[in-house]
Amino acid sequence: MEKTCYNTVSEPALEPTKERPLPDGTIVEDGARLDVSTRGFWTPMDRAFFDVRVFNSLATSNNKQNIAETYKSKEKEKNTSYLLRVTEIEGGVFTPLVMSTTGGVGQEFTKILRHLASKKEKTTGYRYQDCLRYIRLRLYFSVVRSVTLSLRGYRGRGHGEAANDELYNL
Repeated sequence: MEKTCYNTVSEPALEPTKERPLPDGTIVEDGARLDVSTRGFWTPMDRAFFDVRVFNSLATSNNKQNIAETYKSKEKEKNTSYLLRVTEIEGGVFTPLVMSTTGGVGQEFTKILRHLASKKEKTTGYRYQDCLRYIRLRLYFSVVRSVTLSLRGYRGRGHGEAANDELYNL
């Protein structure tokens, strides 16, 4: 996203609501954060905010409805939490990015991927299909990397140093 948009920020802090009345379900706490914001995604100079929701489509709590309904309900939950706060206080556009642990994505996420691929096509000169494939592969590898990290833990530099008895005051 950094190559096709500008001023991309990870976990931007939202402006305080200053006691402005917002509907029930809206996140109003000071210090609330979304996952990503960027300028110029949908139109030049607009500020777009994105929040990611990953859910397990195989969980028993999600078996009550079909997968399309599950995506819609998760998107609705995110919109209830952030949409009015972003549009009224931040003056931006909010889009929930909902995906399942099996690799599927919701309608809004599909729109984002397609729009990002068309922007990338214009800036790089590659075909639209190749840009979309590249973005999806990067996304899937990021998910695999995150899942692997959460399952096995971090094994980079400094691994094992925490076993020092002095750190535990033994």
